[in-house]
Amino acid sequence: MKPFTYERATSVQDAARAAGSVQGARFIAGGTNLLDLMKLQIETPAHLIDVNHLGLDRIEETAEGGLRIGALVRNTDLAADRRVRRDYAVLSRALVSGASGQLRNKATTGGNLLQRTRCVYFYDTRMPCNKRKPGSGCGALEGISRALAIMGVSDACIAQHPSDMAVAMRLLDANVETMDATGAQRAIPIADFHLLPGDTPDKETVLKPGEIITSVTLPKPLGGTHVYRKVRDRSSYAFALVSVAAVWGRDGKTRFAFGGIGAKPWRVAEADAAGRTGAKAVAEAALAGARTTPHNDFKKLLVERTLTSVFRQKEARA
Repeated sequence: MKPFTYERATSVQDAARAAGSVQGARFIAGGTNLLDLMKLQIETPAHLIDVNHLGLDRIEETAEGGLRIGALVRNTDLAADRRVRRDYAVLSRALVSGASGQLRNKATTGGNLLQRTRCVYFYDTRMPCNKRKPGSGCGALEGISRALAIMGVSDACIAQHPSDMAVAMRLLDANVETMDATGAQRAIPIADFHLLPGDTPDKETVLKPGEIITSVTLPKPLGGTHVYRKVRDRSSYAFALVSVAAVWGRDGKTRFAFGGIGAKPWRVAEADAAGRTGAKAVAEAALAGARTTPHNDFKKLLVERTLTSVFRQKEARA
């Protein structure tokens, strides 16, 4: 691990100002991803800004009938919150399916949204990776790509997005609230928050230098039946090969979002519209334009089979 300086921020704006003024600065909260990357020298921040003491660890009801989740709310606390379990069950189930109990006790809402990919070529510094080192190439294109993305990929990168929580947040149409060094705030629809790789896979979100996530807001509850199903190589502490978040809302609409298959949490309107037709139609709509390799082509069938299980869960609960 390379040397770095450290400070403990005392306000959100001060944290953003410090990050914007020091080249190579990074925010640290739970550190469940960042510290691993620093040990491997994939991330080499010159300066760490500890944001754990900024009071962003509360879950509050909004005037619109939704919830505002502070960026520092731990995954365990969010999954266990009575309101989340009652009104946003798909989010609670997605959180519990991720990582381990120890990691969920430390991992934060904001940090979860900013997780880096688990592509083995990103983690192996001997291999080319445009996400880690722009312009170096993508070792996964001709390499082992079993776990990698089949949607939203490009000639520069086929890495998958790893988060379970973000898939549920995408399904629920969350907004990501931020502040920059000037104190300016904005609310970013989660559909727009993560970027597809295109020619610049190193740019993963729309955050500006120094901009800090302060909270995530959820709209009014959808009600109805919520299902989150995750398929992985082992029963715990593993990232998704395919995951499906689904809600059959009180408004009569169906909604689907997918993990493990996309360069970002994956949701398309055509899949939502096919919800009344059945699992096969949803899978075909969700996977339109899929780009696979010989190693991960199986994911297309796995999506359909996972959706079939999701539909059966819904029927059993009904």
